[in-house]
Amino acid sequence: MKQMTLATAGFERYAKTTRRGEFLAQMDQVVPWEALRALVFAVYPKAGDGRPPIELEMMIRIHCLQHWFNLSDPSAEESLNDSVSMRQFAGIDLGRAPVPDETTICKFRHLLEKHDLGKRLFEEIGRHLQECGFQVAKGTIVDATIISAPSSTKNKDKARDLEMHQTKKGNQWYFGMKAHIGTDSQSKLIHSVAFTAANVHDSQVLAHLLHGKETRAWGDSAYAGQTAVIKAYAPNALDFTHHKATRNNLLSEAERSKNTSKSKVRAKVEHAFLIIKRIFGFAKVRYRGLKKNANRLFVTCALANLYRVRHQLLRLQRDRCVQ
Repeated sequence: MKQMTLATAGFERYAKTTRRGEFLAQMDQVVPWEALRALVFAVYPKAGDGRPPIELEMMIRIHCLQHWFNLSDPSAEESLNDSVSMRQFAGIDLGRAPVPDETTICKFRHLLEKHDLGKRLFEEIGRHLQECGFQVAKGTIVDATIISAPSSTKNKDKARDLEMHQTKKGNQWYFGMKAHIGTDSQSKLIHSVAFTAANVHDSQVLAHLLHGKETRAWGDSAYAGQTAVIKAYAPNALDFTHHKATRNNLLSEAERSKNTSKSKVRAKVEHAFLIIKRIFGFAKVRYRGLKKNANRLFVTCALANLYRVRHQLLRLQRDRCVQ
């Protein structure tokens, strides 16, 4: 550990650990930094004749902070200058070097997008969790949620984002993209992620959300009638999607009762969306185009998995230290 300068150490006698500081201390222990560093190292700029690049792990940590606290590139720079706990987490010592500016943070994000590293990061953290004992069970719950995008044309191009679309849900119109996920029915961990424009029906992405070893597939009424798709991509899986009523074919009492029973399991997928949209704040897109927002979606889902099992991971680490 580097020796702290006076600018970092300070002389606080009555400092108190905040909830943010406690959260960052937990995530510092559960994120597999070595694996993520190795993943990005191959494409990260190397030291040459010019100014040396900023330490890779510092940039990865700043990128994680952006997802956890829903920070834009300028907001990330400002928050790092303002928050001691964030600087300590990122390994920034203002006595030695300044906070990376918003342009540097933006370029690092573009680097991840260019090489499709968001998806690879999601897969790497999934492998890490499996090595820690969080195995994918025999049941998958599929669902989708709308990530809103600005519908206004009051911008430089005088137009909406061409890759986003509108869709009607109930009596309300929405404009944006859809995040499709497949979650484990026991651990609630996300094992599959897909993205589309908002006008694509949920059932069109079902094949990409199954890992193939399921014995049961759960979903709401949007996935009704997809038994053939489930059998094609998960041969041993039983179709536990909800029955769907139509205008001329109402559900029977038995079908409504079955839907109620299925909902007790299917509702677990909403816990993943709670973390993504409410805790991490990814309810609206920040960038134009599907690719940039897809990169954010993959990283957010990876960090959401770590967030969900952080207490179990910390217990595993303590048990290993005792042994």
